[in-house]
Amino acid sequence: MRLPNMLIALLIVIVFFFLARILSGLLRKILRRHLRNQSVRRIITKLVYGVLLVSGFFIALDVMNLDKALTSLLAGAGVVALAVGLALQGTLSNTFSGIMLSFLPRIRIGDYIETEKHAGFVHEISLRNLVLRRPDNHFVIMPNSKFIEEPFVNFSLVTRARITVKSSVDYNSNLREVEALIKKVIADNFEQREGERIEFYYTEFGDSAIQFIVRFWIDYVKKSQMYAGQHEAIMLIRETFHENNITIPFPIRTIHVSNLDDDSPDFSPDYK
Repeated sequence: MRLPNMLIALLIVIVFFFLARILSGLLRKILRRHLRNQSVRRIITKLVYGVLLVSGFFIALDVMNLDKALTSLLAGAGVVALAVGLALQGTLSNTFSGIMLSFLPRIRIGDYIETEKHAGFVHEISLRNLVLRRPDNHFVIMPNSKFIEEPFVNFSLVTRARITVKSSVDYNSNLREVEALIKKVIADNFEQREGERIEFYYTEFGDSAIQFIVRFWIDYVKKSQMYAGQHEAIMLIRETFHENNITIPFPIRTIHVSNLDDDSPDFSPDYK
């Protein structure tokens, strides 16, 4: 009697194994059509796969009439789970943090984010780690619990952002003319939408020049777009200054050197 039951139990485990693979694959395809968050799709399919495997295992034990063994197994599993939970607090913390990250609407696969020490595109959110692909194509792997406790900036949540370009102008320049020229060249080359405007401010009297900043809006979801916008604005400002004979001064230091003749007193220390 026990041998046929064992064969049936083995057959049930095999059936549930393939059933778990087929259903999780089918669920993955369905979720891909209706759920955009890739990390959430992975979590759901893994949970379904695990639940089906565990269900098949317990059904197989029941078929083998191992009710008492099943009860003892569950009791022992509870004790073991408690011990493992205490020993693996950090791992479990990363797991729950990974689940939380997967369901957060403000972080998705492919987003460009920046933490205090790292920046890059979200490559993967697993139950243990968050993987960032840096712009230099290296990967940063950080524990979920550490990431979720620190503030981060997600540049991909909005499609427009404001950038700032700093420069300076000679003291002899017509400041109002400089402001008008820079605002015009920025407006001609960077479209400003409704509610957006170009801001120009003189900030301080520097040692050799008057400092100013100009702020304007661009399409900006990653750092490379910010650098490209600043790069183009700097070239346009420099060309505008050159065309209108406006100079950007550089610091000048004058060093006076005294020529000591032979009759000059000797101030060197006397070590006699």
